Amino acid sequence: MGIVDKNDLTPNSLKHIAIIMDGNGRWASKRSMSRLKGHEQGAKAVREAIKGCRELCIPFLTLFAFSSENWKRPDEEVNHLMGLFRYFIKRELNELKAAGVKINFIGNISMLPDDVQKLIETARLQTEDNTDLVLTIALSYGGQAEIVNSAKKLAEMVLSGEMALDDINETSLAAGLETDGIPDPDIVLRTSGEKRLSNFLLWQSAYSELIFQDVLWPDFRRENLEIAIEEYYSRCRRYGAVSA
Repeated sequence: MGIVDKNDLTPNSLKHIAIIMDGNGRWASKRSMSRLKGHEQGAKAVREAIKGCRELCIPFLTLFAFSSENWKRPDEEVNHLMGLFRYFIKRELNELKAAGVKINFIGNISMLPDDVQKLIETARLQTEDNTDLVLTIALSYGGQAEIVNSAKKLAEMVLSGEMALDDINETSLAAGLETDGIPDPDIVLRTSGEKRLSNFLLWQSAYSELIFQDVLWPDFRRENLEIAIEEYYSRCRRYGAVSA
C-alpha cells in the first residue's frame, strides 16, 4: 500500500491506535433498549475517536467494526449493522474527506452486500490522496484468516519459483497482510472491560501495548482516548531488550 515507511518510526513514537469497540449490547441492555439502539449510539462514539485522533495528531486509527464471527449474530442485528455502515459512510464521507482523512478498509469485503461494497470503494477513491489521518475500518475481518491468506500467497510464490522457501520470514509474511504499509498499532484499546483480542490484528499486535477500559463503547469520549495515551507513555516499551 505504500502508506508509511516503518523505518521512519522511532520505538516510542505514538503513531497508531487500534480500538476494539465493545459494549454496545450491554449499554443498551442496561437501559432496557434493544441491542440495535446500542449500535446506533456506538456510531456516535466513532466520531469521538476520529475527532480525538485528528486533534491529538495521531496519524493512524483502526476500528474493529465487524468481525468475521459477527456473521453468526441474528439476521436482524446483522442487517441493522449493515444499515449503520451505509448511513455512516454516506453521512460522514464528505466531512472526513474535507478533514484530510484517508479511509481504508480491511477484511473479507466480498461477503458484504453489493451496495456496501460500492460505498466502500467510493470512500476509498474519494479519500485516497488524504494524509492527515489514515482511518482503517475492519469489516468482516478475522486476524487468523488474514495470516492464513498471507501464508497461502507465500506458498504460491514458492511453488511458482518466484521465491525460495528460505526467503519466507517475518517481513515477507507481514508484507502479505492487509495492513501492509501501515505501522503496527502502538496501542490496542478495548472497551467494555473484556480482556482479549478477539481475533483482531493478531500478527500486528505482537508488541502493542494492550489497554483495557471499563467504559462501554457508546460512552467512549475524548477523555478515554487521552487516558489510554497517558497510560501508553507511562509504560516502557523494550521489544525484548533491557531498558536503559
